[in-house]
Amino acid sequence: MTSAVSVIMPVHNGAEWLAEAVASVRAQDFRDFEFLIVDDGSDDGTAALLSGFATADRRIRLLRQAPQGIVAALNTAIAKARAPYLARLDADDRARPDRLGKQFAFMQAHPEIGLLGTFAERIDAAGNVVGRLAPPTEPAKLARVLARTNPFVHSSVMMRTALVRRIGGYRAAFRAAEDYDLWLRLAEAGGIANLADYLTQYRWHSTNLSRRDAVRQSFSVRLAQRSAAGRRRGAGDPADTLTAPPDWWAREAETSFFADDVGVYRLLDADAVEGPQHIRAVWDRLLRLNHVERRLAQMRLRAMLREIGAPIGLQHLWIAMLIAALHPGRALSFVWRGHSPSPGGGGSDRRRRSGVG
Repeated sequence: MTSAVSVIMPVHNGAEWLAEAVASVRAQDFRDFEFLIVDDGSDDGTAALLSGFATADRRIRLLRQAPQGIVAALNTAIAKARAPYLARLDADDRARPDRLGKQFAFMQAHPEIGLLGTFAERIDAAGNVVGRLAPPTEPAKLARVLARTNPFVHSSVMMRTALVRRIGGYRAAFRAAEDYDLWLRLAEAGGIANLADYLTQYRWHSTNLSRRDAVRQSFSVRLAQRSAAGRRRGAGDPADTLTAPPDWWAREAETSFFADDVGVYRLLDADAVEGPQHIRAVWDRLLRLNHVERRLAQMRLRAMLREIGAPIGLQHLWIAMLIAALHPGRALSFVWRGHSPSPGGGGSDRRRRSGVG
């Protein structure tokens, strides 16, 4: 007999919090689910833990693959799912006992909705609640926010299986923002909603984004937005031919559908030698940069000042002026505090998940 919900969880070397995540699914008040866990080539003891869980609960189906990344793992689970609804949970997060039941009831009552998220509590490494995430719930506001950033906690969502398959699932080209790209496509194909109920616990821990990961994530958000704009114009999806994350250093990037972003991201990814030649690109796009791009650009330019070093000259002045123009208030706070903010924000968390978390 087919289950009502397929809970899908990718994991790679997630032994530390895996037992908590699995236990939170097994403890659901709603019992009519299958639990697909994809082990993406773990070598830290995850495989042994999973075997024990599967032995203890016949609803758990283990899928194992060589390490291919989160997109491949998620698409494997989507292909194997047998239920009409997909519920996501990451291997270090937790679901409240009433989560699946409340989401299933809402989806059943609202057949127009293809993507449903929830509010979430933020927990620390020890599982203590340290904050809350309350994304928009009003439909018009939710749509407006989605156009510029991610208003869904990835571990909280429930989706219609047939719809996700029809639009092609997650796409590898949008690395670190693969969920945001999927949300945009789901919103074009059906309704979206968030439940104003704290049904998920989203773990924030110390493995934060590196600067380069943050830059890739920010670029992937831009890529998803440009791809969506192409679809809205009726010109088709310009990202359909992409099978891997684009290289903004490649010559062909300069004539691609994301060509306007290339100069900015070359600056964000540049070292001290290459950096100064891309400063003009940031200046030319100053009014069109989003808040994450502005923060990343300020951080990169400040690092560039240190890398260039003495003697102070016109180049230092030019860079300092651009830092101030990007965000005057933050520029002053840099001077006052003497340090820079963390590179994350806007699209994803410490594990490159592009949610409101």
